Amino acid sequence: MVLTRKLYRGIHSISELNIDKVVRPLYKERKNNFRGSFMALFEKALVKTDDLPIRHAGEVHSGKVRSVYWLTEEDSKRLCARYGLEDEELAVMVISDRISAYECIWQSEGGLKGIPGKGAALNAIARYWFTRFEEEGLAGNHIVDVPHPLVWVVRKARPVMVEAIARQYITGSMWRSYEKGDREICGITLPEGLKKNQKLDELLITPSTKGIIEGVEGIPEIDDVNITREQIINNLDIFNFRSAEDVATYEKLLTEGFSLISGELEKIGKVFVDTKFEFGFIGEGEDAKMIYIDEIGTPDSSRYWDSELYAKGEIREDSKEFFREMLQASVPDKDVLLNKNRMDERKALADSFRLKDEQMMEVSRLYIDLAEKITGQKLPLSDSPKKEITEALAVLGLIQ
Repeated sequence: MVLTRKLYRGIHSISELNIDKVVRPLYKERKNNFRGSFMALFEKALVKTDDLPIRHAGEVHSGKVRSVYWLTEEDSKRLCARYGLEDEELAVMVISDRISAYECIWQSEGGLKGIPGKGAALNAIARYWFTRFEEEGLAGNHIVDVPHPLVWVVRKARPVMVEAIARQYITGSMWRSYEKGDREICGITLPEGLKKNQKLDELLITPSTKGIIEGVEGIPEIDDVNITREQIINNLDIFNFRSAEDVATYEKLLTEGFSLISGELEKIGKVFVDTKFEFGFIGEGEDAKMIYIDEIGTPDSSRYWDSELYAKGEIREDSKEFFREMLQASVPDKDVLLNKNRMDERKALADSFRLKDEQMMEVSRLYIDLAEKITGQKLPLSDSPKKEITEALAVLGLIQ
């Protein structure tokens, strides 16, 4: 199913498409082929992930797309012995197929509450980059085992309270601020004369807060607010750094990781535009090591463009931004999505508005295609994800 992606050639944004006059008639024309390929996945989306019969300690933590089950002390010790680790706390992390954008979860009119294959695609891509980083000697990561394509067994890390963002092109929120006259981002002065979507002379590191940082002058007490390197250096403890050298290390690992992914994506015709990494520490005291955590280089945490079209001066979003633009073009008033002062209206919209099933499945196709091109392997998709996950974790003795 490639028809809508082909439609974007020569179109700078999905908002330029007339959905009713162009996309939907073509979907109707290709309906049988479409349903024969991707609609077979329709019932296989894993949405609820916090109700699995996994033995755990404390509450299950569920984020936008993942649920984390912290294991009991006994199970952690047993698995550490199995994997040859020192005794430490482990968790089972289960990824869903939920699609989150503008801080809300979205569904389709046919009852599809997630993007089939999305979770497996994100896990496969992130694991691939984690492995490549280790092979190149950058740093380790938190994954201990992958008992199922939707499941990681992970080590507990002390997270750095910084969203490590790297930007190679001026686009998105950075461009919107620049267009309004702002010439500084995260303490970095930008030159005059930049154009939208232009490649920057150097990679910019533009950190933001991870969670709410309290009691620091100049940093609003809200989540995900831009900060400067100086603010991090002056408040090392608050951001969970031990020293200024740790800050330099995270910047080095971010820069080197970005460079590696950029080079790999270039080989499959993608531009690596910007991304967000997360870091944490494992171990104690001076022996603690900084590692990559969460996910890295995925279409959820990064922006990809089609490189052939970019060379022609055109933009085609080949990551989650594609879904965001499609959502903007579909809702009655896109300002509800973009204006943070209308959050109550946005939540009400997410509860009531439904995308077309075909739109959700087109995102499925994009994610699956990206995973297979990046990893060079066919993406394993689950026929009965909860049953398969339970069986895989039973082998590890984690089902209660």
